[in-house]
Amino acid sequence: MHLIRAFVLTGPGKYAVQEVPAPVAVPGEVVVDVERVGVCGTDVEFFTGAMAYLDQGHSSYPTRIGHEWAGRVAAVGDDVDPAWIGRRVMGDTMLGCGLCRRCRRGHQHVCEQRQEVGIRGPRPGALAEQLAVPASSLHALPDSVGPVLGALVEPGGNALRAAQAAELQPGDRALVLGPGTIGLLVAMFARAAGAEVHLMGRTEESLAFARTLGFAHVWTEDSVPDLPFDAVIDASNAAHLPGLALELVEPAGRVVYVGLSGEPSRIDTRTLALKDVTAVGILSASPGLDATIRAYADGSVDPGPLVAATVGLDQVGDVLAGVRPAHAGPGPKIHVDPRLT
Repeated sequence: MHLIRAFVLTGPGKYAVQEVPAPVAVPGEVVVDVERVGVCGTDVEFFTGAMAYLDQGHSSYPTRIGHEWAGRVAAVGDDVDPAWIGRRVMGDTMLGCGLCRRCRRGHQHVCEQRQEVGIRGPRPGALAEQLAVPASSLHALPDSVGPVLGALVEPGGNALRAAQAAELQPGDRALVLGPGTIGLLVAMFARAAGAEVHLMGRTEESLAFARTLGFAHVWTEDSVPDLPFDAVIDASNAAHLPGLALELVEPAGRVVYVGLSGEPSRIDTRTLALKDVTAVGILSASPGLDATIRAYADGSVDPGPLVAATVGLDQVGDVLAGVRPAHAGPGPKIHVDPRLT
């Protein structure tokens, strides 16, 4: 039996890099040699045990996490075009049943029976040397989108959809709350749409890094200027900021919620109605993956500087525990190359 190395969470705060059976390309699926995986806040929730899916029965330990990935197709199953072999790809995290009303309407990312790679259901994630996924979930990456950018397509898809939901026109002013990976990607897509982009964060380090990306309008919560913001996008995990977003947005503007806090957030729907504001929630990159790949390929958005360091599987536990690699740069994203030893 062929074995591969994989990062396995065995319980809250408990983990091991194990040798596990290599995936097999069953009919309709492919096996990918994984080149890069992004570590995400969802992965940290699995590490701490705070992930809601654990309580809801959608996930359980032991589990293999990792859903922001890129790699090359190594093998294909029956009924899969062999032209995929050797192609660099990334994959949709959300795998709908394909049969229900939501899937038939193109909304597989909210299918009640969906699996989520490395998150929901039994399908192992990408923190391993190889990964098996349905061929239908693949998105080919052009040569100009290497493994680093390829593993940033999934978070980028969420950010692109959030920026699109803001319906920004050239010259509009947008405020992004939370300069983490998603918030900075939202800011990049908003800038590419021609908006004047402002960012609000908590630490001087995060705001200083945003400045290095060309964002001059960066603020703390107590220094946000009294300006008309046509859209406010909440990409934070703070429970009070959805309400602040509604307070700060211009009447007839748009608020977009792509961040999630660990406790319920509250907004005053009277303010929503009296200001004639449109509020939009964003879950999943699925509908935005192809457009994100195009934006990376043509250079209109370059997320590469967000990656602070790349580590091997043996360092993933430390990263999940909040230990930044000694050689890490200032960016918010840590990548994993499962081929590193």
